[in-house]
Amino acid sequence: MNENKDLSSPSIFIGKQGNDIISFGSGQPDLPPPKEAVEGISIRSDLRYGLIQGQKELREALSSEYPTSTLDNFVITNGASEALDLIFRAMGKGKVLLPKPYYYSYPHIVRLAGMQPVYTQLKDGRIDIDDFRKKVGECKAVLINSPSNPTGRVENIQTLKEIEKITGELGVWVVSDEVYKELIYERENYILKGRHVITVNSFSKTYAMCGVRVGYLWSPEQEIVNKAIEIKTHTSMNTNLVGQDMALRATRAPRSYILNQLKIWRRRRDIIYKGLCDLGLDLWKPEGAFYVLPKVKNPRKLVWLLYKKYKVITYLGEWFGAPDRIRLSYALDEEKIKEGLDRIEKGLKEIG
Repeated sequence: MNENKDLSSPSIFIGKQGNDIISFGSGQPDLPPPKEAVEGISIRSDLRYGLIQGQKELREALSSEYPTSTLDNFVITNGASEALDLIFRAMGKGKVLLPKPYYYSYPHIVRLAGMQPVYTQLKDGRIDIDDFRKKVGECKAVLINSPSNPTGRVENIQTLKEIEKITGELGVWVVSDEVYKELIYERENYILKGRHVITVNSFSKTYAMCGVRVGYLWSPEQEIVNKAIEIKTHTSMNTNLVGQDMALRATRAPRSYILNQLKIWRRRRDIIYKGLCDLGLDLWKPEGAFYVLPKVKNPRKLVWLLYKKYKVITYLGEWFGAPDRIRLSYALDEEKIKEGLDRIEKGLKEIG
């Protein structure tokens, strides 16, 4: 196999498991979903088309989480990815400002919607507000992801408030990807506010329901919601009804479910962060989500060596706009993290 060809995208690794493979790749929780999400679920006797916007009961439950919203402000989607796709296609032409490093699908989603990605460089893993201010004026929208995949960093509240102010004055849309909003180790989440803010979330990370594919968008501007519904009518139609049932039930899980999961993520964060620092790698300490983005020598050669010889999956930083780094997800148990770190140490020594 040719590493230059095969490492063109994460698709080479997605779904790979077994045969003693330790995967720090795909960012999907290995923890169980809440029992409320799965207990009593049965296939509906009525499997006709559902509402394009999403089932009323689920939208009502979500509106209670956002005090200024109503059920009409939501669209239930096939994961957060479809929500982003619908939003940018609803906007039409223009530029979208993305923080760099970024989640690897962001530029593709923006381009496929007919828009143009431009980038603001991060400083110590967070948005540099001065660089942001220089570039945002030429854009129709900005996309914020905090906590971040791939950096694990959480934006400062003051920065987020400044972004609210700048974009509000300029009339620029803010798309806030909140899929990791419950997975913060340092403080409570700050939800961006304003009529120009469109929030995206899903049940994948908080409730460990990635394969169920249920997400949503909400916006106080009904125009963007209506456009998204119109597009969805002609593409995916309604989101899976059984999945929406599971999502509705997940909203009834006690807060203790999330808090208990958070303790596990924090403990894993501490293990992998210390382990990579002990190997002499330069990285930002994650404050949320479950990713680290260490700087390494010859990332492409290392990622390929780790996979082919040591059976360890890591992701190339270049897929995320960080060509001098690799990304690791610590969504695996502690013993596997420790074993994976031992194998990575061997790979680093071999690379030199």
